[in-house]
Amino acid sequence: MSSLLLSFFSSLLSILFIIRYQHLHKRWSADSDLSGPQKFHTASVPRIGGLGIFFALLVTSLAAYLQSLNYWRELLLLSLAALPAFGLGIAEDLTKHISSTWRLFGTAISAGIAGYFLNAWISNLGIAGIDQLLAIQAVSVLFTCFAVAGLANAYNIIDGFNGLASMIAIIALLAISYVAFQVQDKMIIYLALTMAGAIGGFFIWNYPRGLIFLGDGGAYLIGFWVGILSILLVSRNPLVSSWFAILVNAYPIFETLFTIWRRLVHQGKNPSLPDGAHFHSLIYRRMVKWAYGPNLLPDQEYLTNSRTSPYLWVISSISIIPAILWWKRPFVLMLCALIFVVIYIVLYRAVVRFKKPGWFK
Repeated sequence: MSSLLLSFFSSLLSILFIIRYQHLHKRWSADSDLSGPQKFHTASVPRIGGLGIFFALLVTSLAAYLQSLNYWRELLLLSLAALPAFGLGIAEDLTKHISSTWRLFGTAISAGIAGYFLNAWISNLGIAGIDQLLAIQAVSVLFTCFAVAGLANAYNIIDGFNGLASMIAIIALLAISYVAFQVQDKMIIYLALTMAGAIGGFFIWNYPRGLIFLGDGGAYLIGFWVGILSILLVSRNPLVSSWFAILVNAYPIFETLFTIWRRLVHQGKNPSLPDGAHFHSLIYRRMVKWAYGPNLLPDQEYLTNSRTSPYLWVISSISIIPAILWWKRPFVLMLCALIFVVIYIVLYRAVVRFKKPGWFK
């Protein structure tokens, strides 16, 4: 609990400092592009919230070391392993010139480092044939790096509205903490709650008014952290089904896979380009904007932005709640994963077809 509070207040205060003195760095740090397909803010906003989260992890690591607390080595090691993913993300936030390929590569390197030192490898998925391949060490290593990089990128994709990606990550980390508590894995609890606290400090400033954004650095950092802890929980505790790790991250994973399919197969476009048809974007444009009406003042635009995220928090809970309930029952979790996919597609189609009433002007 002390690590959660320390990381929370370290993040809270450091991000306050970033916001307070943004006039000194906004030339580099601000997201001033208000016209892109995924841009829903109306003013220039710093997009380096990840700095505060990473700073909180380092402060908590140092405090744990000075107090000789358990798991300070693992916390520091995981924080340092995150540097390639976080560093390239922050570089993109500041320069706007780091390609997604390089960011994915950096996250894969981070996953390899964490996997090597913490033995965090995906060794099975409970699927015949695939498990035989994952039994080969090289395949397991490559698949782990690919999966963690993919999840980190998925968090970057869903980071479209105030509080969306950060709260999804907090919910996932609390779910991981709960199952870790069930199997008495104190290390996982410690690492998960420390990151949850750091994200919580950011969340205070990001939701609802969006005074600061996660940026690529923050999104890749928390995606990497959630991914590694999901793998570690399963690899360290045979009772926990590998499908728990999949289901607890089902929303960002399927959002990414669905986007790739939609753009590459259905639309014949490059899936790496910015896209305005993500689930969260459609909910904002077709439902939330309609619900609030056309007469919002410019300084009230944050209301529609912030009201979008709770819809997706609820949708993500459709997979996370059964993951918590049946974390050691793989077949039930597989069925729940299938149900989530069906619900997602049905809801997506419903939002696409949603039309505002004729009386609405």
